[in-house]
Amino acid sequence: MTLAAILVAAGRGTRAGGDRPKQWQHLAGRSVVEQALHAFRVHGGAAHIVVVIHPDDRPETAGWPDDIHVVEGGETRAQSVRNALEALAGTGTSRVMIHDAARPCLSVPLIARLSAALDHAPAVAPALAVTDALWRGQDGQVAGVQPRDGLFRAQTPQAFHFAPILAAHRAHPGGAADDVEVARAAGLDVMIVEGEEENLKLTWPGDFTRAEKILKGRGMDIRLGNGFDVHAFCEGDHLWLCGVRIPHDRGLLGHSDADVGMHALTDAIYGALALGDIGRHFPPSDPQWKGAASEIFLRHAMDAARARGFNLGNCDVTLICEAPKIGPHAGAMQARLAEIMAVAADRVSVKATTSERLGFTGRKEGIAALASATLIRA
Repeated sequence: MTLAAILVAAGRGTRAGGDRPKQWQHLAGRSVVEQALHAFRVHGGAAHIVVVIHPDDRPETAGWPDDIHVVEGGETRAQSVRNALEALAGTGTSRVMIHDAARPCLSVPLIARLSAALDHAPAVAPALAVTDALWRGQDGQVAGVQPRDGLFRAQTPQAFHFAPILAAHRAHPGGAADDVEVARAAGLDVMIVEGEEENLKLTWPGDFTRAEKILKGRGMDIRLGNGFDVHAFCEGDHLWLCGVRIPHDRGLLGHSDADVGMHALTDAIYGALALGDIGRHFPPSDPQWKGAASEIFLRHAMDAARARGFNLGNCDVTLICEAPKIGPHAGAMQARLAEIMAVAADRVSVKATTSERLGFTGRKEGIAALASATLIRA
């Protein structure tokens, strides 16, 4: 599963006032676009981020990190989204979230809810049920009443499995208000998940004041957790370390696959969340976990973090052993852990040391692992 995020920022936004398009005006220390980008970067689940801009706005992106891909938009919103989707074709993207950059108060928990909902639906969108009475107006007077039952206020990001929404955009004649309209025209069912009142769209000058208060009122919550694990050697011809199978003249003894590195990292994440350790969630007395792949535990810990609005800032795993040699496998371990946790590889460190032939690791009786993990909620 590879997630991409598209931020649509090619409009002119003249109703918002100001001396530049609303998405490039500053809000709580960043441009409106960068506030929306920040939520996706803190979430950490998007392997690709594409921002669609107007050709005149290219200078606004100067100094952006290399991992943010900028494409130019079209005459309409639908064409701009189509351009971004085409840019992602061939990148291995399997899921995509499409977000209006004019919604800068997007939250990390909302991104996480949408991502989880995509496990059960081809398309998902956030919305809020209409609770106010609705009138029809004419010439400044109330001309009628509109029933509000079953009506929702649509929001973004709207999330899709990639191939179907790309095909839907390719087939659509244009003129759609949003990507849900494009998806439904192609016959896709769209699940509604609860949106957020704070996820407002900047339209009028007064909206900036409200958004500023929302963003300044959000505090950053940073958590640090540590994990430590030990497994003894046993008979065998291979062992698992940080998700990589390594040929060796001995195996590691454990109830599961005894991946000592992944166990330490999983415990570090649980520790940052104050959720105990692996044994609390996957008791060794339960036979269903006999021989289980440790990636099950690590994915569970990351799911628990994201469900609480946290994402991985970085993690560091140190393997302590005389053998096998870790260096030749460290890159593969880094890549595998990043894949399991759905984060960028540069957020994951794997390294090794020895105990200078002291203690049980020095006597080659087993392997120890120490891990630290930083979780961030913003």
